Amino acid sequence: MAKRRRKIDSEFKPDPRSATAFKTLRLTRLQQLRLLKWGLYILTILLALVVQDVIMSRVRLLGATTDLTVCAILLIAVIEGTEVGSLFLLITSTLYFFSGSAPGAYSIGLMTFFGVAAVIFRQMYLSRSRGSIVLCAGAAQMAYELGLYAVGLFLGLTRWDRIGSFALTGVYTVLLMIPLYPLICKIGLIGGNTWKE
Repeated sequence: MAKRRRKIDSEFKPDPRSATAFKTLRLTRLQQLRLLKWGLYILTILLALVVQDVIMSRVRLLGATTDLTVCAILLIAVIEGTEVGSLFLLITSTLYFFSGSAPGAYSIGLMTFFGVAAVIFRQMYLSRSRGSIVLCAGAAQMAYELGLYAVGLFLGLTRWDRIGSFALTGVYTVLLMIPLYPLICKIGLIGGNTWKE
């Protein structure tokens, strides 16, 4: 009996410990594609932030400019749907505030509130199409700009006669959504859609 036990014990050989953190990390093809999609989304927002701060903020037409970063964030949120888009809005609006480009901390609440409302409205009442996505993201953009005006007026940061400038900023940004939509839509199709309607 003892001889047999020694033979069984000697046959057992543990696996070699050659695995590293990178060797054990295995992603499926779908996980790789979704990781690529979110990486491209982040890159798009960073690019929009740089273009807005370096180029677009210097271009003024009738006293107004664009808000390209908010435009990209709202488009991505409406394309992704309520479950993913709502969380995305909260995280990116917070990061947008900490980037230094946001007008104030209240932009987090405004962008999240109007963005989530647009996403919910689009999913409940409109079919998924280019027009409905741009329409809902554009409505959220206009509401965000007018919300900035109202908060700025309340805090004494702006004057009554500046409402036209805020409204024009919203209109210019909504017009930018039309050429920006195909890029964000192509990125959103990588790895398949996670939304169910």
